[in-house]
Amino acid sequence: MGKLGNLGARLHHGEIGYDFVKNRKLWYGISILITITAIVGLAVRGLHMGIEFQGGAVFTTPKNMSASVSQAETYAEEASGHDAIVQKLGDGSLRIQISGTDTAASDQIKEELSKDLDVPAEKINADLVGPSWGDQIANKAWQGLGIFMVLVVIYLAIAFEWRMALAAFVALVHDITITVGVYALVGFEVTPGTVIGLLTILGYSLYDTVVVFDSLKEQTRDITKQTRWTYGEIANRSINSTLVRSVNTTVVALLPVGGLLFIGGGVLGAGMLNDISLSLFVGLAAGAYSSIFIATPLVADLKEAEPQMKSLKKRVLAKRAQAAAKGEPVESDADLRYADDEADEPDDAAPAVVGPRSQPASRTRGRGRPSGKRR
Repeated sequence: MGKLGNLGARLHHGEIGYDFVKNRKLWYGISILITITAIVGLAVRGLHMGIEFQGGAVFTTPKNMSASVSQAETYAEEASGHDAIVQKLGDGSLRIQISGTDTAASDQIKEELSKDLDVPAEKINADLVGPSWGDQIANKAWQGLGIFMVLVVIYLAIAFEWRMALAAFVALVHDITITVGVYALVGFEVTPGTVIGLLTILGYSLYDTVVVFDSLKEQTRDITKQTRWTYGEIANRSINSTLVRSVNTTVVALLPVGGLLFIGGGVLGAGMLNDISLSLFVGLAAGAYSSIFIATPLVADLKEAEPQMKSLKKRVLAKRAQAAAKGEPVESDADLRYADDEADEPDDAAPAVVGPRSQPASRTRGRGRPSGKRR
């Protein structure tokens, strides 16, 4: 733990770093693989839409029911001919959810449940959700998501530039695709809580990305007036300077959400928490990944395709080649010594010195010669 804390402090102070931009093709490949898996899962399994989106009926029984969840699920499926979702609430009552049920069918199902559960029919509460209302909710959710994405792109294009806006948009689509794909693969129900969770994690991912972009914008001001570093190297500095902050905020956010998902939904059986907690957990992790490994490296790719940045890179490399030919120290990669390079150094290695330095006069120079002068 001590070494880990020391590593975090050195990352924060810029003493070491990791070359995220140089290895961007690896991160792109990992993201493409995960995204394809999510899309295949979505195409094969589809989404398990909740009753709010496709209509149906929800039956609530009296308190302290003796019937188990599995028994009630069997009774509901036999009475309706559709799949049923049964949850036992804190007061002992059962919440039975059946999709694709109209008013006439719900009355018949209510009578059947009354007989099977040995409960008077008038004590079973039935709430109906029409399919047209569910379609309206779904359309409003998609409209809200679309408006959010458009506003985000416009804001980033104005506050920063269109390349950063495009990179942030790609990162957001990446996060949405992975989260929706996970929902399809695990079969969790999609409810309005899921939509709320999606919008929440998109805002979190955007915040993390904007923090890096703001640092990048500040450090690349008047970049063409210098010949020390390329745009990609300065982009890498921006990621490393905000890395500890991104990791800390992500871990702190994942801890309570993980408690809701794994303890609340898994151990305690509070299934109603699964819809929002899964979207938050997957989305927060994907958002942290995309802000570090996708958004900023993609901005570096787009910027270094510009003629000005190409010319700058040539000048920087030419200056370094000239310095190397003269045997002078070469300044490279934003004055950072990378963590993977340190693995090859002994523990007692002297700290790295970057940039030109003045050599002190040797104490033995001229010793043993007349007047201390060179021959």
